[in-house]
Amino acid sequence: MFHALYLNYFIYMTTAEINQKKRELIDWINRLSDETVIELLEGLKSSEGQSDWWDTLSVKQKQRLQAGLDDIENGHLVSSAAFWKAIKNA
Repeated sequence: MFHALYLNYFIYMTTAEINQKKRELIDWINRLSDETVIELLEGLKSSEGQSDWWDTLSVKQKQRLQAGLDDIENGHLVSSAAFWKAIKNA
């Protein structure tokens, strides 16, 4: 269920919401001290544009993403407030 919530939230973000999330991420990155997380972020950055990310996914990951897209098509959406509440309580 989390995957569908995640996909639903980010597909429907406005430009202003995206820019706000970027600012929040930048602030969070500036406060990071965990080298493992920093290395993970560096890996994500360096992999950008190298290949189609879809081709690197396992069958199970593709199925989960497709399930999220199917949820969207079938109207199984949640508000951003419900999404963040679910994240907070996870």
